[in-house]
Amino acid sequence: MTDTNLTAILYKKGDIKLEDKPIPEPGPGEVQLCMQQVGICGSDVHYWQHGSIGDFVVKAPMILGHEASALVSKLGEGVTTLKVGDRVAIEPGVPCRTCHYCKSGRYNLCADMKFCATPPYDGNLSRFYVHAADFCFKLPDNVSFEEGALLEPLSVGVHACNRGGVTLGSRVLICGAGPIGLVNLLTARANGASEVCITDIDESRLEVAKTLGATYTLKVTSRDPQEVAKQVENIMGDKAEITIECSGATPSIQTAIYATQSGGCVVLVGLGQADVTMPIVNASVREVDIRGIFRYVNCYPTALAMVASGKVDVKPLITHRFSLEDSIKAFETTLRGEGIKVMIKCAR
Repeated sequence: MTDTNLTAILYKKGDIKLEDKPIPEPGPGEVQLCMQQVGICGSDVHYWQHGSIGDFVVKAPMILGHEASALVSKLGEGVTTLKVGDRVAIEPGVPCRTCHYCKSGRYNLCADMKFCATPPYDGNLSRFYVHAADFCFKLPDNVSFEEGALLEPLSVGVHACNRGGVTLGSRVLICGAGPIGLVNLLTARANGASEVCITDIDESRLEVAKTLGATYTLKVTSRDPQEVAKQVENIMGDKAEITIECSGATPSIQTAIYATQSGGCVVLVGLGQADVTMPIVNASVREVDIRGIFRYVNCYPTALAMVASGKVDVKPLITHRFSLEDSIKAFETTLRGEGIKVMIKCAR
């Protein structure tokens, strides 16, 4: 363990710096964490390149990172569920716990959510970090720190498949084979989906999807959503029962609706333009439900169980590894679109 706290800080659009910061002390109900692994998410890169995502604007220096695992290094007052030395995955959002949404079990919708690396709250791409103890999940011995960090994106897949109703025998279309599309693929298969078709504009990502269990893959070359939907239908033999849209691209969202059977469900996961033109009458007259998701809620235990039991193998998603000292190189690699998931080792 080290007595310095090297930290990756986004000062403004395009400006990441590595600096030593004071080691934070845990308050009541919190634990100090010696960070181990942090994955780079598309949102981290977006804040770096654009300085904002929707209404969330970087107005002050912000520590990056939210896909993380750690070793408990100190306990705050009143913490009894963890002990020093515990290996944990960190659910990055801490809600107020008292509002209507929190009490009804939908804490992801809490207006006072404090989410890592979402302005104005700092993330955890550092040597040391402090977090609420009840949003840290113990890792079994057979789950690595890298796998623990990947519980964050996997939880998105769990929530999306829950919202869409993916279950035994479901026939699923996933639009977009990036990291989030791939964790939805893994989750859909683990939930018992009998067929999963996945689309993308990148053939290399589709090749990865095949190795992870995709029944069918489709490289999108047409800009006509109805034509792509017809191609999906031809491949699957019918329209999909459930479509999970992970790209956020307007044509792909349109395809998702056209490619979903009457009475089916479209889950919108990818975030693109604030205003999108959709064939809403087509969806309405065919009773196609359109549902959004926001992160995840009560999904970390499920995601952890999926990995610990061997039902889901997230390890193939990691294609690049860097040290904390090389964080800027890690971000540049992600920006170039190389590989799938870039992982940063924070511990020395």
